[in-house]
Amino acid sequence: MFCEIAAGQAPASLVLDRGEILAFMDIHPWRPGHLLVVPRRHAVRVGDLTGEVAAALWSVGIELAAALRASNLGCDDVHLLVNDGPAAAQTVPHVHLHVVPRARGDLWRLGARLAQQPVRRLFGAVARDILDGHAEQIRAAL
Repeated sequence: MFCEIAAGQAPASLVLDRGEILAFMDIHPWRPGHLLVVPRRHAVRVGDLTGEVAAALWSVGIELAAALRASNLGCDDVHLLVNDGPAAAQTVPHVHLHVVPRARGDLWRLGARLAQQPVRRLFGAVARDILDGHAEQIRAAL
């Protein structure tokens, strides 16, 4: 799916395009503003990336973390997370860095949302207009 997004063949609420790195809204966010940062070129595991692409992936993630904090999406801190392989809960076989906004005191709410994640996926993604709105707020804070 991420290869189709990178090729412009699948819809996404794009936040940033840096040539070799894309960032877009997660369609099943843990919290509003949840971003995915992906290499444009397909790579299944982190070890499949060149050093330059890995550095660019993390650099963009750090930049987006700052933008989330500066946005009005309610972000005090940020989770940066990579699940590297199926045993590490990687569900899409394409390297992706989760950039998840966090708010003080949201631990229990976040835990409840994560526990409901499999059920929420059955009911579809967050509406594109909502994701596009969040993407615009983050772009404005870059």
